[in-house]
Amino acid sequence: MLITLTTTHHPATDLGYLLRKNPTRPQSFELTFGKAHVFYPEATSERCIAALLVEVDPVALVRNRRNPSGAGGALEQYVNDRPYAASSFLSVAIAEVFGSALSGSSKERPELVETPIPLQVVLAAVPSRGGEAFLHRLFEPLGYAITVTRLPLDETFPEWDESFCYRVELAATLPLRQLLSHLYVLVPVLDNDKHYWVGDDEVGKLMRRGEGWLAAHPEREIITRRYLKHQRSLVDDALAQITNGDEPPPDANAADHALEEDAIERPISLNEQRLGSVLSAMKASGASRVLDLGCGEGRLLQLLLKEKQFTEIIGMDVSHRALEIAGERLRLDRLPAMQKERIRILHGSLIYRDERLAGYDAAAVVEVIEHLDPPRRAAFERILFECARPATIVLTTPNSEYNVKWETLPAGKFRHRDHRFEWTRAEFQSWANTTAARAGYTARFLPVGPEDAVVGAPTQMAVFTRT
Repeated sequence: MLITLTTTHHPATDLGYLLRKNPTRPQSFELTFGKAHVFYPEATSERCIAALLVEVDPVALVRNRRNPSGAGGALEQYVNDRPYAASSFLSVAIAEVFGSALSGSSKERPELVETPIPLQVVLAAVPSRGGEAFLHRLFEPLGYAITVTRLPLDETFPEWDESFCYRVELAATLPLRQLLSHLYVLVPVLDNDKHYWVGDDEVGKLMRRGEGWLAAHPEREIITRRYLKHQRSLVDDALAQITNGDEPPPDANAADHALEEDAIERPISLNEQRLGSVLSAMKASGASRVLDLGCGEGRLLQLLLKEKQFTEIIGMDVSHRALEIAGERLRLDRLPAMQKERIRILHGSLIYRDERLAGYDAAAVVEVIEHLDPPRRAAFERILFECARPATIVLTTPNSEYNVKWETLPAGKFRHRDHRFEWTRAEFQSWANTTAARAGYTARFLPVGPEDAVVGAPTQMAVFTRT
């Protein structure tokens, strides 16, 4: 099995210091199941590529196994994908060969350990028991741009069809130790298997390697189950540590979200003003086919449906319960046929690639982004601005400066307990302008609600226009 790590950080050969492997000479390491080799196909100040080649001896594995009769048929023990496809063998090799980098240690370049650097990873063959979509679900929320190519069973015999293995390319700017931690955990999760006994100590490994990212990952439950080989007691223990037992399920958040924010904002009817501003911006864009992403209980959808300008309206939300309420609010089962053809509500997440969202004129994203932590927000940005890529995007979020005006809101608290952040006007404009420039949009900003001379308006709105 082969993995390559590439960086264009300057000087790129700093990668050798982080990995503690000299780029000028190949090295080999004995493993309990074979050998690992580290070499550098390219090592210049502009570009450095480190390769880890792991040789697994499947015959030795069978000979050393205490109970080979329980490991599948006799032929399967000797003829399998273990020497070629990334699996828990690769995770062990990463821990043993790149242990210092994985733990965040570098004697020669300690300042680099926490420094985000541009990194590209290529996994030559990865089994994904869940298909291509599962690869996106695991890596995109962590901020990776991912390219996937499905591999044939045998190029010589195309009639044998494709395999369940993929060539995977990942690209992101982050500290190397974080990338290695992601791979260490997620490669065996993709394979849905481990070559060694999984006991209590595996929970500790998962906590260490998942620190700082696993708790916020939208697929943390399936990651935990697969990493711990579906052993219920271990999974329950790990999930209790990850969540600290205090995070409600997604539908519970959705159910009380509107009530909690409305209680604070009701005195100035801010929600009505916000929806009216978004509707006006959508109409002014000239759009006819529109999206309401994170549509919640359907309040904006109700307004859009009243406007004949909008010939196709799609609402999408991650909460099944919110969509049920939206359907009742819109009376979907009683709409006239012509009206019914104009509108659909979809279940889906804004952090996964979804072909159903492509090709629309405009998208509304109302009070959604503040619920996303940094990894999810990075995935959301790619999905919205690069994949869906509507001609116009209307996005609103709270103005944290205005929070001092709410008498019922304690100092330093967010307007809703599920908010991951609330931006000032300068922070929001900096994010919007940077994202727009990167994605080929321009952004303009509008206040929503009563505007204070010092702290601004309670809601800030950006209208992105594709250039």
